[in-house]
Amino acid sequence: MGGKGSGGHNKKPVERKRRIGNPGGKKLPEVSPMAEITTLASTHIPTPHRELVPEYGGRLWNQIWTSGAGWLKQNMDTELVLILCEAMQERIILKTMLKANQSLWRERRALREVDRQIITLLGQIGFTPAERGLLNIEESPKHQFINLNQRIAEKRSAKR
Repeated sequence: MGGKGSGGHNKKPVERKRRIGNPGGKKLPEVSPMAEITTLASTHIPTPHRELVPEYGGRLWNQIWTSGAGWLKQNMDTELVLILCEAMQERIILKTMLKANQSLWRERRALREVDRQIITLLGQIGFTPAERGLLNIEESPKHQFINLNQRIAEKRSAKR
């Protein structure tokens, strides 16, 4: 179980395969939603309880709350989104410092650590392809048994 080619826990999401151009050349499942679910997106963007620089963290704050309004909960996810926006602000400051002086190795290392933190936080709030796939936001892949049942029905009708 979980051997080579099994499509186990580290299977690449269909959304990512579509984006990079399907390098394996295998046929990708068609996009067909299992059910139409309509969520009423909240138009209210909460105000952060710590100050954010409008052009750095503030812009990301607004973008996250408008894009993820269908699944983010304001009373539970506000602190996590705020930490993400603060990390983005810190990233921009570090990038500016490194642009001015390329020899700052501690700042370069700090930048890589902040990048990892940002990617982790984006995943935790559902803004990576894999997490969106788990939330059934972008794609809901067809179940394998649907194709199996169709093939069985075709073989049975061909024998008659």
